Amino acid sequence: MFAGFDFDVIERSLPYLFKEGMTFTVTLTLMAMTGGIVFGTLLSMMRLSSYRILNLPAGAYVNLMRAIPLVLVIFWFYFLVPWIGGWIIGAKQPIQVGAFWSSVITFTMFEAAYYCEIMRAGIQSIPRGQVSAGYALGLNYWQTMARIVLPQAFRNMLPVLLTQTIILFQDTSLVYVLSITDFLGAAARIAQRDARLVEMYLFVAVVYFVISFFTSYYVRRLQMRIAIVH
Repeated sequence: MFAGFDFDVIERSLPYLFKEGMTFTVTLTLMAMTGGIVFGTLLSMMRLSSYRILNLPAGAYVNLMRAIPLVLVIFWFYFLVPWIGGWIIGAKQPIQVGAFWSSVITFTMFEAAYYCEIMRAGIQSIPRGQVSAGYALGLNYWQTMARIVLPQAFRNMLPVLLTQTIILFQDTSLVYVLSITDFLGAAARIAQRDARLVEMYLFVAVVYFVISFFTSYYVRRLQMRIAIVH
């Protein structure tokens, strides 16, 4: 079965694949995760607000992002963000965003919609009595959320947040459509250069599977450790 399989091309490519490709993939994942959680938390608080001026735009944004394929969002942001940025600052030409920052913005804004729903479920899982207790202690809404509700919500939702991050890690391979040298993009370049598509794409699939499988396993372990028994 593997008689014509060239293992040597994989071995020769390992430094380039992991130093260039995987470094970009992990960096993009961590930056998009951080920005997505921060923006998603703000969106979740807006969605839970009793003010329609806050919850309606947040709800529309979340529903829009979750209804559009990610690859279309990548193209939208890549081609539109420079023009929108130029329009905002009054420039006649689009600003130079670059493929990397365009990808960071895209994944941050897209994943924020999913992190928002996760955080909204986490916030709603906290008994209302604790919010009332915060008000009774003299805390305002934002202090109650920051000191009482959000820490518990993050604890409850941490396994789900990490699971979504694993999905984000897999989805970053879509930046390949912008000819960015992520892990998949780096493998594609080698595959086309050496005419070894089967070897490189199979190796990429194995690497993604191994990383996703073991991180999912440790997320399940974490979930059992931090589970709150009622």
